[in-house]
Amino acid sequence: MEPLNYTGLSQFRLLGLSDDLELQPILAGLFLSMYLITVLGNLLIILAVTSDSHLHIPMYFFLSILSFADIGFSSSTVLKMLVNLQTHSKSISYAGCLTQVAFFIFSGCLDSLQMAVMAYDRLVAICYPLHYPIIMNPCFCGLLVLLSLCLSLLDSLAHCWIVSQLNFCEDVEIPSFFCDPSQLLKLACDYIPTKNIFIYLVGAVFGGIPASGILYSYIQIVSTILGVPSTNGKYKAFSTCGSHLSVVCLFYGTGMIAYCSSVLSDTPRKVMVVSVMYTIISPMLNPFVYSLRNRDIKKALWFLACKATCHPY
Repeated sequence: MEPLNYTGLSQFRLLGLSDDLELQPILAGLFLSMYLITVLGNLLIILAVTSDSHLHIPMYFFLSILSFADIGFSSSTVLKMLVNLQTHSKSISYAGCLTQVAFFIFSGCLDSLQMAVMAYDRLVAICYPLHYPIIMNPCFCGLLVLLSLCLSLLDSLAHCWIVSQLNFCEDVEIPSFFCDPSQLLKLACDYIPTKNIFIYLVGAVFGGIPASGILYSYIQIVSTILGVPSTNGKYKAFSTCGSHLSVVCLFYGTGMIAYCSSVLSDTPRKVMVVSVMYTIISPMLNPFVYSLRNRDIKKALWFLACKATCHPY
């Protein structure tokens, strides 16, 4: 095949999860339900945080940003998949593919950075409780979120620039349900190892640094908690970061499984199934993890439910 640059290639083909026409309505219903649960759950978290004055503290402010990122992360992949399942189409335009890459990387990076920021918030709260109000002041919290947004945008632009420089052959078939940058690199006709190295280097920087920050924060937190003399004090300290730690393990655990599968597995279908775990299931479960393990969130959600029931107008 003759390689075509981005000006000559109008669309790609997303192979999706299944070619079985009878199975596609079931998949559409399943993923639509999961997507609606994801959006509704995360919107409820945001609404609870904004409406309850008791939750107007840094920890829950960062949680609302995380919920916003989860909605974007899930929307970047699921919406196009639902459209293709409903229309029995596999095509995605070149511009649509680049847009999907941009939103996917932006939301994923923002997710990762917010988890790192939340880990730092727990570090200050547990290790330096007396200085917490001074360190985590509103101005500094806003600066952390702004920095996260800027770095996520930079990561997104870097990935889009790399993908836009690739040349593709005719009838490009992506063995996934979304435009995965790593798959696009493999499918490029002018495959250059330096581009592959660069995109993984960018991923390592924007994914590895937040992960390292989270690891460092929890090492400090654990060492501080172990120094607490009372068992009740240790339990109380651990409980304040239990929900966050669960979300971190879910996000990075499924992400690492997906990454290792893409490297080690030669079966695209297996890689796609694993990708579902961190692109769809992880954002869907995050609100449940926080609402079930956090008394303040449960109280705020219960208050919203009672308010909606008792005062519908």
